[in-house]
Amino acid sequence: MRQVVINNKVRKIPMGLILGENTVLLNKMKNSQKESVMSDYKKPSLDELRAKLDKTQFKVTQEEGTEPAFNNAYWDNNGVGIYVDIVSGEALFSSLDKFDAHCGWPSFSKPLDNGVVTEKEDNKLFSSRTEVRSQLADSHLGHVFNDGPAPTGLRYCMNSAALRFIALEQMAELGYQDLLALFDE
Repeated sequence: MRQVVINNKVRKIPMGLILGENTVLLNKMKNSQKESVMSDYKKPSLDELRAKLDKTQFKVTQEEGTEPAFNNAYWDNNGVGIYVDIVSGEALFSSLDKFDAHCGWPSFSKPLDNGVVTEKEDNKLFSSRTEVRSQLADSHLGHVFNDGPAPTGLRYCMNSAALRFIALEQMAELGYQDLLALFDE
């Protein structure tokens, strides 16, 4: 067990929730607390990831691959809930910010918190793009473009293979209860 402060409350969190599929909700923590938990996270080895992930998930998250458009798990998912990093379980996006960009991949106007993703320049193809990676596991997620809806004007175009959808009804059971307040309206 490790003590972590979330929303000004001290909570005892099993290490499995920090390191496994039900990772602590870093977006609810102050930066100093995030750094403490993140320093405890150890990304699995490539061999462990090959055993845990399917071929497409591994190629997308670890080799910066892209899955086929309109032929992936979440491009047309209309369920209510959150999307987490398939590698670490870090909560990344909400269905409240998901929209149909008609591109064949799940698209979001923003992440749950700017601190859960990192962005870096990607010049691998015909033009410069901005790659999006998860903060905790450094998984390749997709790219962000400046052609999204108001108010952000952004389109986070993600690979389904990099994500796991957690339905609203499963969030508390799987350790994401602190994000239930997002859906109270």
